[in-house]
Amino acid sequence: MRGDRGRVYRIGELASLAGVTSDTLRYYEREGLLTGPPRTSGGFRMYAEGAVERVAFIKRGQAVGLTLGEIRELITADDRGVARCQRVRDLVRGKLTQVDERLGELRSFRRSLLSAQRRCNRALRTRAGAESPECPVLDRAMPRTARTGLEALKRKRAL
Repeated sequence: MRGDRGRVYRIGELASLAGVTSDTLRYYEREGLLTGPPRTSGGFRMYAEGAVERVAFIKRGQAVGLTLGEIRELITADDRGVARCQRVRDLVRGKLTQVDERLGELRSFRRSLLSAQRRCNRALRTRAGAESPECPVLDRAMPRTARTGLEALKRKRAL
């Protein structure tokens, strides 16, 4: 279908082209990320050609870790030129800080996992023939009383 300004799409067509669901498009409208399109006399939403690019931008933003709120801030900003570029730069700077913090957390967690793996390997080597070797990771993380209570709960649920 053609409008005055190029191709227009019904919600299902736009959803298919953009790789999202119709519900996602309605959600984007409610959240102010996508302008509510005009409707036909039958009530069908008719999205302009630019909506495809807008949804693609939203998806790219999400893929690189932007929240919908941050994407909305970029999309709805009235500033232009230098001010707009500064806004994007500041957003990127903030995201980089978050990524760096998350990387630090992940590195720390990785070290913990490696340590747990080494303790498990040692326990399995030294207690290879034991009927029920204690698990050094769980024994350290969960007191005996908590494990006993958890085991009792599992047995109760199994009945």
